[in-house]
Amino acid sequence: MSAKIGDLSFGVALENQHLIAKPVKKYLETLGSADEVLVAEIRPDFSDSLAFCEEYRISPEIGANCLIVEGVRGENKKYAACLVPINSRANINSIVRKQLDARRASMVSKVFAVSESGMEYGSITVVGLPKEWPILIDKSLVALPQVIIGAGLRKSKLLVSGKFLSELLGAVVIQGLAT
Repeated sequence: MSAKIGDLSFGVALENQHLIAKPVKKYLETLGSADEVLVAEIRPDFSDSLAFCEEYRISPEIGANCLIVEGVRGENKKYAACLVPINSRANINSIVRKQLDARRASMVSKVFAVSESGMEYGSITVVGLPKEWPILIDKSLVALPQVIIGAGLRKSKLLVSGKFLSELLGAVVIQGLAT
């Protein structure tokens, strides 16, 4: 299976393991449908959303960003991943905070995100995150036939379907997650 979008050619992720982070590979190996997850190599200096879209002629409407957040209530801390369209922001102070049953919620530090995900900053993805973290996904993404997300390494991007995202372990589809 392969696909061409903009100036990128995507191939099966597990056949191109040098382009995916170890946690992504480990997760994909557990799936029966892993051949539906495609990967393309990019230049790491164009990994950031809008620069990526411009460089590779990709519509921003099919891209998504993953943010790692922390919710705190007293001594309890909960972590989650938020997946939102690249041209939006996650509604952390309202929707995410309520979803995590927290008094306050915020993005985690770069050091924490990298060490706990096992992925490179700027390409952390929802595929292969710690299983105890819920994956909060904006509802607008699950209807898309193709979504481009990080691959865990700045040198690549994954191509998945919105349906695939909604079926990830721990996925919670939320209307209004993105603002």
